Amino acid sequence: MNPWLQQLVEQILATSWLEWTAVVLAIGYLVLAAHQSLWCWLAAGISCVIYTQLMFGAKLYMEAGLQVIYVLLAGYGWWQWRYGKAQIDAQQVSALSWRFHVLWCVVLALLAAALAWTLQTFTDADAVWLDSYTTVYSLFATWLLTRKQFANWWYWLVIDAIYVYLYSSKGFVITGGLYGVYLGLVVYAMWQWRVGAHGASAQEQQCSSSG
Repeated sequence: MNPWLQQLVEQILATSWLEWTAVVLAIGYLVLAAHQSLWCWLAAGISCVIYTQLMFGAKLYMEAGLQVIYVLLAGYGWWQWRYGKAQIDAQQVSALSWRFHVLWCVVLALLAAALAWTLQTFTDADAVWLDSYTTVYSLFATWLLTRKQFANWWYWLVIDAIYVYLYSSKGFVITGGLYGVYLGLVVYAMWQWRVGAHGASAQEQQCSSSG
């Protein structure tokens, strides 16, 4: 057997049941989010609790902290989709301006750089730059999802591609593979939300014609 393939098989076999559980729930979260199902936030919350433990053990402290905040965001997302402004379908949500995105991208980049420098200077954390930038932008993208902003999917395309490398390099082969699957699911989610938008538009036109 090819040495690389053999190593991959060994890592897969060594994957804990906790990581497998987190992976399954994480995939479920994104599939449910693609269909704007409220239950996506429950799957996300449980998955993130598991990942908090795994990331802390790997000394990815920013990722561990990210998972804790994700749990809180899952609760916030559930409330928003159930009782808040995000009760409506995504196609009815007004998009934020490009100026908003430019401003926050600059602010978040500076914040991530400060976090990376702090971790590099005062801790034994590994991969501090990738860890910090993916952490900060992941929180922002998740917040956009809680508000059903379509732009969240564009951020996730970039973030998930980086996560494939980050997790695989730390030995979390299954989780790295998960983010590879995520890339495909993000495209699927974008398509689903667009199909919903076109469907709603067609329905409105039909109703106008009937009227």
